[in-house]
Amino acid sequence: MSTLTYPEVGATRLGPLPRGYHHLHHRSRVGRGAADFAAAGAAITEWRMHRASGARVEASGRRAEPGGDVRVSLGLGPLRFTAPCEVIWTAYGEDGRTGFGYGTLAGHPERGEECFVVDLAEDGTVWFTVLAFSRPASWYARLAGPLVPVVQHWYARRLGRTLRRIVAAG
Repeated sequence: MSTLTYPEVGATRLGPLPRGYHHLHHRSRVGRGAADFAAAGAAITEWRMHRASGARVEASGRRAEPGGDVRVSLGLGPLRFTAPCEVIWTAYGEDGRTGFGYGTLAGHPERGEECFVVDLAEDGTVWFTVLAFSRPASWYARLAGPLVPVVQHWYARRLGRTLRRIVAAG
C-alpha cells in the first residue's frame, strides 16, 4: 500500500500536470552528444547531481529505481529541511531520455511530484528538465507562501548549473 501524499501519481511522466498545484518547469542546456547525455543521465540517477548541489541524500539504492525511498535534505547546520520521497518512475535511455520522478511521502513539507530528466535532442543538444507540481503540506510551507516557488526555481537552476559542471568535467 502506497504512502504517497497525493493522488496524481505519475503525472510528471505522462502529463498533464494536475490543477490545484504550483507548477515548476525549468529547462537548461547541459551538454552535447551521446557522451554528455550518458554522463548527465548517470549523475542524475545515481544522486550525484543532488549531492554536488549541496543536498544530503539518503537513498535505498545506488541509483533511482521505482519503489526506492530517498530522503533529500537541504539547509545549514540545525536549520535543515528533510524531504522523504519515493521513486515513482524511471527512464534509462528510452527514446533519448534518462531520469526519474519521485513523489512525496508523509513528513515532506510539500505534496506532489518532481522529475529530473535529460533528453538528447535530434541536433545532439543535451537538455536537463525539472518538472514538478506541489502544494504545501506543512504549516511552515504554508507560512512561507509565495517564497516556496521562488526557492524551488532557485534550486532547479542550481541543479542545472551543477549538472552542467559535472558533464563538463567529464
